[in-house]
Amino acid sequence: MLALTEREIRGSFVNCSRGEVARLTVPDLDLVAWPELDYLGWVDPRAPLQAAVVVPHEGEPVGVRLRRNQGGSGRARMCSWCCTVHPGSGVALMVANRAGRAGRDGNTTGAEVCADLRCSAYARGTLPAPSVSTVAETIPAERRTERLQDNLGAFLRRVLR
Repeated sequence: MLALTEREIRGSFVNCSRGEVARLTVPDLDLVAWPELDYLGWVDPRAPLQAAVVVPHEGEPVGVRLRRNQGGSGRARMCSWCCTVHPGSGVALMVANRAGRAGRDGNTTGAEVCADLRCSAYARGTLPAPSVSTVAETIPAERRTERLQDNLGAFLRRVLR
């Protein structure tokens, strides 16, 4: 992913008001390892039930504000973006208002994803997957990264639809 400025990040959001964008806490961009990311994702440290992702889409960054459900069950769950299996608390339901009129009318879409939004690190193998399953994934990191990008694209298309 190409490095973005705070202004570019704030200007990329498609499913929230300007006021909501202004209130978002953007991570310290000097600490972001941009080449290792497929998307920029973070949980707001001041509001842990709020999260955001910025995804490259058709040559432009697209930001999506998410509501994070912190509750998790004791059973193992799989992230729908990177397909990493976590203990129940390692995956959270992330719900996004749809873009435009649909979102203003209350329509949403959601996905169960890594609660820490570190899918890129799991897909690339730079962060070891939790040892929940006795079965290890055998496809190479390049294919896992492609799958992550495909799944992110599908989620983003649902938000933009």
